Amino acid sequence: MSTTIDTQNPYNGSHLKTYTLDSEASINKKLKLAEETFEEWKQYEVEERIELLQSLANELHQRKNNLGKLMTEEMGKPILESKAEIEKCIYLIDFYIKNGDQFLEDDLIDTDASESFISYDPMGCILAVMPWNFPFWQVLRFAVPTLTAGNVAILKHASNVTGCAVAIEKLFEDAGFPDGCFQTLITDHKTIETIMCNDIVKAVSLTGSEKAGRKIAELAGKNLKPSLLELGGNNACIVLEDADLDKYIDTMVKARMQNAGQSCIAAKRFIIVEAIYDEFIEKFTDKVKTLKYGDPMNEETTLSCLAREDLAEILEDQVKKSIDLGAKVLYGNKRDGAFYEPTIITDITPNMPVFKEETFGPIAAIIKVKDEDEAYHMASNSKFGLGTMVFTADYDSATDRVLEIEDGGFFINEMVKSDPRLPFGGTKISGYGRELSKEGMLAFVNKKTVYINH
Repeated sequence: MSTTIDTQNPYNGSHLKTYTLDSEASINKKLKLAEETFEEWKQYEVEERIELLQSLANELHQRKNNLGKLMTEEMGKPILESKAEIEKCIYLIDFYIKNGDQFLEDDLIDTDASESFISYDPMGCILAVMPWNFPFWQVLRFAVPTLTAGNVAILKHASNVTGCAVAIEKLFEDAGFPDGCFQTLITDHKTIETIMCNDIVKAVSLTGSEKAGRKIAELAGKNLKPSLLELGGNNACIVLEDADLDKYIDTMVKARMQNAGQSCIAAKRFIIVEAIYDEFIEKFTDKVKTLKYGDPMNEETTLSCLAREDLAEILEDQVKKSIDLGAKVLYGNKRDGAFYEPTIITDITPNMPVFKEETFGPIAAIIKVKDEDEAYHMASNSKFGLGTMVFTADYDSATDRVLEIEDGGFFINEMVKSDPRLPFGGTKISGYGRELSKEGMLAFVNKKTVYINH
């Protein structure tokens, strides 16, 4: 059994660093420190915690270039996207600086009591199991509201971004958060069950695959601990006859190709009404051809490799099986190691992997439908439920369709995206619970009823 983790650059295959796994004793020590720190941290006034958020934002701003470089080295994200991810984290922090105090205020309720209110009390140590595709954003959108609410956090990050995990812990430390407020565990998934069973851990947040979500939910249920799951997605992008393609084609391409398509909320199924189908195909293909593949450290690069070669192999297999079932490749479909060429596939039917499964890479599956009703019906034909986007000039008609879509998000003339001001999460096998906004701040609190008679 290996006692180390090696990280490597997916673009050129070079070795980056070797990390020693935490021993059982080391994990227990970190958990004990978290427990002790929580007793101190929960006594801080919210204003004191928010002051530390400003220091955290300052640290991120000062280290943006170096952290962006680290992210790009470990998972292949183009450097401009890496820097933009750090900037989005700063924006997230600023949102909770401005709103955290208000979100955590006691909620006064008029009852028969002399005084009654809801107190939002922190729960304790929260475990976060996080993915590699947005290695800073995914962690901080959990950690910032969770810590501001008075909890402490333990992070199990994806092994291929271990350097990012260590850097995030250092950010909290250098920002002045108490020792033990945020800690990274360098470990494998086999130890998660042991950690989940530990009484110090009060709840868990996972962003990851459906398979990982089912396992975490099982462990959380077994141990009667709250869980928040943000899992995979198979988002539909509906393009109706009156859509302004010239205005929105850039958005549609970005919705699929950003981060080399490695996003749970990416547009994966493009559902196009036949009246506009040929025009869409022409403009979408022309735009995809302008993407510049290359070294992710080059600021002119707009698309680079996937985070690991095995991920490109999985994508290749999904496309091959779909082709065997009748799909046609309109553009692309070449793989070289971890690089997968942007690919457009047509003649898609619901039985194909590129329709019914999550494709985590730059694959655009195009489905032609006869009209608006069929478009919405096709969009709803999914076991996933993260988000749907629709492009149309008739905003009122699209708004009337909101109830037809069961997803966690419904975006009109915009790509599905996460915004600190709005709750984010899914339905069906895309998970449950909400991050961001006020809901994210209250995801791991004890909503305590306080009832007083004088």
